[in-house]
Amino acid sequence: MKIALGVEYLGTHFHGWQIQKSGIRTVQLVVEAALSKVADHPVRVFCSGRTDAGVHAKEQVIHFETKAVRESKAWLFGGNVNLPADVNFTWAKEVGDDFHARFNAYARAYEFKILNHPVRSALKADSHLWQPRPLDIEKMQEAAALLLGEHDFSCFRDSLCQAKSPIKTIEYLNITKNNDIVLLEVKANAFLHHMVRNIVGTLLKVGRGERVVGWVQDVLDSKDRRQAGPTSEPQGLYFVKAFYKDL
Repeated sequence: MKIALGVEYLGTHFHGWQIQKSGIRTVQLVVEAALSKVADHPVRVFCSGRTDAGVHAKEQVIHFETKAVRESKAWLFGGNVNLPADVNFTWAKEVGDDFHARFNAYARAYEFKILNHPVRSALKADSHLWQPRPLDIEKMQEAAALLLGEHDFSCFRDSLCQAKSPIKTIEYLNITKNNDIVLLEVKANAFLHHMVRNIVGTLLKVGRGERVVGWVQDVLDSKDRRQAGPTSEPQGLYFVKAFYKDL
């Protein structure tokens, strides 16, 4: 059998998604441990998109193979019983043998949350990036529009990125503000390592008035990571969803 599950987690106290040889706390480590108890055998899971330390997920999608016969609710509720409070399964279902959480996803969506207020917030410290200076949201959105469509996004690519190609297609990149919360929403067919965080760091330079809107086009055309803004801190980033035709 092949089982798929939705996983929600707060990344604050995790060293990212991927299991590591040192055995430090990662989401994959605790998820595999929980499912292995339900299956009564070691389980290896595959995810729709790895996340870095401090990054959260609203609906990470995973799959695994098992010979154990269980109802979907047993994987869901049995798995949750064995998970820590900062990660849980939101749904579970049996899928076809050809399903793969990573390779079958044709698009992914992320959110980035920013607290735009002169005073920092203890309650939002682990869930929002704090920006005390005023931000010009209209200019940030105008700059964001330059990134829509298919481009070579090498300027937003981390040096450790393992993607075969820097060419990706952004379907939407929206920036809105509600009181003191700025929300960036982005969907693309795929993302490079640190791509969203690097885009945020670049757009913030425009929002703070440090750079003009057209500078973002120059950065994109340069294909040079050194020309873009800094990598934003991870706590405001959320993996929202992966999109499938067969799930």
